[in-house]
Amino acid sequence: MRYSISQVAKASGVSARMLRHYDAIGLLKPSSVGTNGYRWYGRGELLRLQRILLLRRFGLGLAEIGAVLGERAGEAAALRGHLAQLEEERRRLDRVITTVEETVADLDAARIDDPGRFFAGLREDAAEMRQAYRETFGEGAGKAFDVAEAAQEGLTAADYEHAAAQGAALFRRLASVMRSGAAPSDPAALDVVAEHYASVSHFWQPTAAAYAAMGGLYERDPRQRDLAARADPELPAWLARAIEAYARERLVPPVGKT
Repeated sequence: MRYSISQVAKASGVSARMLRHYDAIGLLKPSSVGTNGYRWYGRGELLRLQRILLLRRFGLGLAEIGAVLGERAGEAAALRGHLAQLEEERRRLDRVITTVEETVADLDAARIDDPGRFFAGLREDAAEMRQAYRETFGEGAGKAFDVAEAAQEGLTAADYEHAAAQGAALFRRLASVMRSGAAPSDPAALDVVAEHYASVSHFWQPTAAAYAAMGGLYERDPRQRDLAARADPELPAWLARAIEAYARERLVPPVGKT
């Protein structure tokens, strides 16, 4: 069975002009050419064209395709290489998709239907937390809540949603490091805890001892424990140890230095 150039063009989606170009460069020769100049293709040529189109889809140029088709083993090696590239690209896209999905979930979870009730709850929680921090860490921590409350004046529900989403994202990064197998004192863990410390330091710069004690709240205080546990049920205990390690490793000055 043989097929004309127009039939092959229609079946493959490759223009007749491109098929003639493939013939001119020796990439795809027709099985025969009639006395009238008509090109005819058989099953072998169709299979070769199929491989050409597949290799082009994987990003190979025509010269490279010609070299690959000249040695069948080379075709398999080229396909394996491009398959690896595609799989890595798929993994990259999966990571991007996961990040976007998690961000959307954070924003949905932080959405406020009744801003009045939400702010009232924050005020009650803030009063309780201020007193707890004052009793545990001293007057400086209590004053930090006053500074934080003053900074919150004029914030909208959207502002609070954004802050909640940022906090959830930080806990998610911490959980990711934990799930990677990092110990609480590993540098990778301390680097992410540094983000937590920076957020706390925006309103109050705790001493090493106070920051380590604050980490303990992720195990003892139900509200703080719940914030971390939303990212991973095992995060509160791990985070408490990581904060303690951060205070010891990065906040306490070395002996002989102040």
